[in-house]
Amino acid sequence: MAIRTFKRKEIKFLLTDEQYKALIPVLEQYMRPDEYCVDGNEYGIYNLYYDTEDNYLIRESLAKPYYKEKLRLRSYYSPAKPTDKVFLEIKKKVGGIVVKRRVTMTLEEATRYIETGEKPISTKYIQNQVFAELDAFLLRYTVTPKQYISYKRQAYFGKEDSNFRVTFDRNITTRRNDLRLSSNSYGWQIIAPTQHLMEIKISEGIPLWLANELANLGIFRTSFSKYGTGYKQYVYHQLHSNSLKNEERKVISIA
Repeated sequence: MAIRTFKRKEIKFLLTDEQYKALIPVLEQYMRPDEYCVDGNEYGIYNLYYDTEDNYLIRESLAKPYYKEKLRLRSYYSPAKPTDKVFLEIKKKVGGIVVKRRVTMTLEEATRYIETGEKPISTKYIQNQVFAELDAFLLRYTVTPKQYISYKRQAYFGKEDSNFRVTFDRNITTRRNDLRLSSNSYGWQIIAPTQHLMEIKISEGIPLWLANELANLGIFRTSFSKYGTGYKQYVYHQLHSNSLKNEERKVISIA
């Protein structure tokens, strides 16, 4: 079982296909592809986001508080088998700084832990510390899987600073049914097929060469949450559907 901790800023940009294609050659002068991007190919990421019955965590997050937190289960396989490795992550954002802590288990172990609180046995201090945070989170909130989100990712690390990372996500797919990592990836798209969500993950400031290139290409910072966008689209469709149903009732009553 592995543990990793991340503390950084995450700055997001929504690129057109033309901007993406123009930026990549410049990026590759200063950065190297992620080891999972074999031969320059993308890799898949598959997530389950957990929330309360009334969607408190995402509603609170969309209000942009100083402090917010969320829980997700991540796999790099689809569909995932019970024995496949998955990452259970607790992600907190405090004043713009993202802190992510995660433990690695099998899908079977992670599901059992979230549902019953039964943890894999461990004598490692840091591992148990992360589980203590997860225990506290699950004590505060009664959560269930609420949203599935998958996407294709291309990632780069700085040649001189491996903590400097840039990722591009596309084909961002979400659904609020069949909430299992053991199912295939399917659902509706939350960005256009020609768009790429870029995230710059840094502990310090954006390098000057990258800041200049973003300005040259007219790429500007945006506020974007995959979970938040998927949830807002779901609420919109629910309201629109209910509105249509109400109109149908009016027509029937008049007739």
